[in-house]
Amino acid sequence: MRSLGEVAEQLRRSTVQVFSDQRQSGGSGVIWGAAGLIVTNAHVARSSRNEVELWDGRRFEARIEGYDARRDLASLRISAGGLPEAVPGDSSALRPGELAIAIGSPLGFSGALTTGVIHSVGPMPGMGRRNWVRATVRLAPGNSGGPLANARGEVVGINTAIVHGLGLAVPSRDIGEFLRRGARPRLGITLRPVSFANDRVGMLLLEVETGSAAERASLRVGDILTACNGRPLDSPEALSDALDAASGPVALQFLRGDYYRTRETVARLEARAEAA
Repeated sequence: MRSLGEVAEQLRRSTVQVFSDQRQSGGSGVIWGAAGLIVTNAHVARSSRNEVELWDGRRFEARIEGYDARRDLASLRISAGGLPEAVPGDSSALRPGELAIAIGSPLGFSGALTTGVIHSVGPMPGMGRRNWVRATVRLAPGNSGGPLANARGEVVGINTAIVHGLGLAVPSRDIGEFLRRGARPRLGITLRPVSFANDRVGMLLLEVETGSAAERASLRVGDILTACNGRPLDSPEALSDALDAASGPVALQFLRGDYYRTRETVARLEARAEAA
């Protein structure tokens, strides 16, 4: 079995820095394909103009190929070949107590390593029904989008956030599904659950992207979505499931000002690769 130093060096070579809008490093990414495929967080590749810097200092413009804000994943493509791609692992096989290794660019320090153990795999309270890999690794700004690996150096997740002192990573199984499915239908909105009027639950619109399907459907910040194609909306996942099940335009029920008067609009979904 290889030493930790050898595993760490392999991971460093397959980890990149991601720059957005020519600003200071927004985070990290993982070389998922030798022909220039990079996987990172959607919130890292937050611009249509991104650059990627490799471990050897070479820097490339990056084109966004896939973008899923709901799962916080993005895939980038750079014009380079023969890259040291990461080895994907099986996140469903993880067990609590296993060694966890995180590589990234915290505070701009490229290739920084931190270790811990796998804490658990499953949903996070307040973050919907999707699974997360939770580990006792110390993350900092700049680690987002970088690899979480096991003792063999296999990437089992993409580091995304810190919650209650634990590092959260998108499981590698979700990454594989994201890459297979490509861009998913989207409305172009930012929202959160909200309770109103006799404990009813809906999704409050916090942001509506310019030129998005939501804007074309005349939705506004402050509207509360209550249903999509007749399906009640009580979580972002419920909306995601409804959008994924749709085969064409979707009927959205919403409230605006009056909690007892339901309005309806029709949105034509888009599946695009641009960042939010």
